[in-house]
Amino acid sequence: MSAYTEQKTQITDADVLKECLKEKGYGTVEHHTEAKQLVGYHGDLRQQEAEIIIRRQHISSASNDIGFKKQTDGTYGAIISDYDKYKHNDAWMVDLKKRYAEKKIMKQAKTSGLKFVRKTKSNDGSFKLQFVKA
Repeated sequence: MSAYTEQKTQITDADVLKECLKEKGYGTVEHHTEAKQLVGYHGDLRQQEAEIIIRRQHISSASNDIGFKKQTDGTYGAIISDYDKYKHNDAWMVDLKKRYAEKKIMKQAKTSGLKFVRKTKSNDGSFKLQFVKA
């Protein structure tokens, strides 16, 4: 039985998180108002619970569920088993966080009446998003 570890994030918007996970290839992402138990690779219910879940059958046949549990501060902590960290490692999480940040900024800009103009990449590898009043 593979142990789960939780990683803190700054992710607060469940809809944007689900959109990013779908972009990363997980077409089926569950979102529950009440946390549900995660399932291990043997089909066993684990003690860990999450509101946003990628079920193991959508990852690989030997995987455990991956979850995102809402914390008291409003952020979602990632719950990933030690086994699944071979694929869902630091690089995977960095990419998810970058996608989330960009989508969250786009969503906030639209809500604020701004129109996206362009995205430029700096020499250091970072990106700059440019907006104008709509």
